[in-house]
Amino acid sequence: MKIRTSSIALSLALATSSAAVSANPPSQASMLANACAACHGLNGNSQGPATPNLAGISKFYFMDAMEAFKDDTRPVTVMNRIAKGYSKEEIKLMASFFSEQTFQPSPQSFDQALADKGQALHETNCAKCHENGGRATDDDAGILAGQKTPYLHFTISDILAGKREVPVKMLKKLEKVRDENGQSGIEQLIQFYASQK
Repeated sequence: MKIRTSSIALSLALATSSAAVSANPPSQASMLANACAACHGLNGNSQGPATPNLAGISKFYFMDAMEAFKDDTRPVTVMNRIAKGYSKEEIKLMASFFSEQTFQPSPQSFDQALADKGQALHETNCAKCHENGGRATDDDAGILAGQKTPYLHFTISDILAGKREVPVKMLKKLEKVRDENGQSGIEQLIQFYASQK
């Protein structure tokens, strides 16, 4: 009788557990976002050497980037082909999902002396749009703080080479940093963002 009662209790527990799982299936947004995990990491926190974190990103920034990939107006390795597979509604769902995730800065080494110089350059040239050390997304700016340095190198190089469209003000500020400080000024900025946690 004791074994039979235990068996019935176990069956009820399993049935209840299965019902709970099927009652809370993953949302469409999380299923769409999970397809990005191989490159951009679980919940948008990248483990790749040069792939940006998407967690905490502005919804509008994400949607604009995906549309630019689809239109082939933003240089990229594979995202232009991937983005074409998503509808506007699916992109909107993914944007909402990633914007609600917690950004985790990429663990990486950085040069503190260069980062200190980069902080002054950031505050003079970039802080109005990229507030809070490059963490804020209130103005639909991309997150710079804690992004991987190879990603920042590629992005800034593309902007300065005219391969990536950005607001004129942003381009002029980056050109000013480069013209007044040389490539070392760009490196100082990158090291500053790498140092931010």
